[in-house]
Amino acid sequence: MAKFRVLIVDNRYPSYDEERAVLSRIDADILVEPSEQEDRLAAAAADVDGLIVNLAPITGNIIRSMRRCKCISRYGVGYDNIDVRAAREKGIHLANVPDYCSEDVSDQAMALFLDCVRKVSRKDRCVRAGQWNLTSLQRVYRIAGKTFGFVGYGLIARSLHRKLRGFNLGRILVFDPFVTADSAGSAKVELTDLDTLCRESDFISIHVPLRSSTREMIGERQFSLMKSGAILINTSRGAVIHEQALISALKSGRIACAGLDVFATEPL
Repeated sequence: MAKFRVLIVDNRYPSYDEERAVLSRIDADILVEPSEQEDRLAAAAADVDGLIVNLAPITGNIIRSMRRCKCISRYGVGYDNIDVRAAREKGIHLANVPDYCSEDVSDQAMALFLDCVRKVSRKDRCVRAGQWNLTSLQRVYRIAGKTFGFVGYGLIARSLHRKLRGFNLGRILVFDPFVTADSAGSAKVELTDLDTLCRESDFISIHVPLRSSTREMIGERQFSLMKSGAILINTSRGAVIHEQALISALKSGRIACAGLDVFATEPL
C-alpha cells in the first residue's frame, strides 16, 4: 500500500502521467474524482494527504471533512475557488502555479483588445446578418500614439506589454502597488494611481487577483473618470468589475467597448 494518497478533482485533463511520475518519488497513489458536487468531494477527500484542483469549488465543508490533508495545490493562479480561511484553520498549506498560462492569457487579452479596437466580431455579425452599414461602424481606433493602462502589472500584464510594443503606443501607465519605481523604469512604464490611469488611458487592461481589496475595484466612479470611447479589457477575474456599472457605462456610451474573458458568475 502506498504511503501517501493524493486526490485530483474536476478531472479536466486526458492524462495524469506526469503527476504520477512526480508523486511516485514519494510513494504516493493518485485518485481522481471527476465530480464537482460538494458531498462527493468531501467523501473522496476525507482520507487523502494532498489535493490538486483546477476550478472546482473547495468549500469549507470539504476542507473540514479532511482528516489528514496537508496540502491543497491548484492548477492555476490564485485561490478564489478555495476557502482559504478554512484551510488555514485546519493547518493545510496552499500552493498554486503563478506563471500558469501567462502567455496564453496575454494572447487572449491581445485578441480581445484588437477585436474591440477594430470591431472585428461586430463587423462579422453585421455581414452575416445582411446589415452592413459603414456609418454605424465608422469609429475604429488607431493604436499608435495612444495611452495604454495596466491595472496590475504581473506576469500576464508584462507578457501583454511585450506583445504590444510593435504598435507604437504613446504611453504605458501602470497601477500596481507592488511595482517599484526601479522596476517601472526598467520596463519603461509610468506608475500612477487608479484614478489617473482611468482618466488618461485610451485602453485599459485588468490583471489583478480577486481579493477583498480588488473586488469591484472598477465601478461607477472609475467609469465616470474614463475617456469617452475608452476600451476596457478583463482577463483576470469577473468580480473585479462592478458588472452593473459596466453595463450602464456601455449603454450610455461612457465607454466604447469591453472585451471580457471572465464574469462574476460563471458559467453564464
